[in-house]
Amino acid sequence: MRPTHALAAILGLGIFSTPAPAQTAASAYSALDLKKCRHAPGKDAEFYGEWSCAGYAGIAVYVAAGDQRSYVSYGRNAKKEPAAKQTLASFNGEGDKIEWRGERNAGGMLKPYAAIMRWSTTVSSGDEPVKGQVLVVTRLGPGGVCHVGYVDGRANPDANALAQKIADDSARKFRCGTDKPIVLGTKGPGFSGNYAD
Repeated sequence: MRPTHALAAILGLGIFSTPAPAQTAASAYSALDLKKCRHAPGKDAEFYGEWSCAGYAGIAVYVAAGDQRSYVSYGRNAKKEPAAKQTLASFNGEGDKIEWRGERNAGGMLKPYAAIMRWSTTVSSGDEPVKGQVLVVTRLGPGGVCHVGYVDGRANPDANALAQKIADDSARKFRCGTDKPIVLGTKGPGFSGNYAD
């Protein structure tokens, strides 16, 4: 067999085939409006109740609030996941938009592995409380739904990119209950990133 024919045969077998392109991270967004969610009122003054909402592609969003703090979890068993008991140390409130971070399948549908929400915070500091914002990155199931990391939304002009980095680099391998949440970027006076169970 001539060399040119041999080369053609090798190429025909696909030995030099081009590898499939790696999947890249992408985002989808959904609004969170508790007025449009199913609400179960709390049984005492310090517990405001629970809300059952629908997020991107019908993913369940669970919100609970009490003692001026919010709790947000996701997925089929959202209420039973660790995130349903995680909040920020300061007084806080949930955001009104969720960024779903994931990879798109061949059909273009996003398969999220993390959710990013911008929470409001109120930090006691001297005579006047300081208002802040914290981007909370939450790992999605399977394998547990829990806080992965935090970014000060006011102290960092690139806060969204930092939160996406936490999601892309750490969410899928993060071990709920074992690994410590990550804090990226500058922390300003309105930052409260340590969660309280």
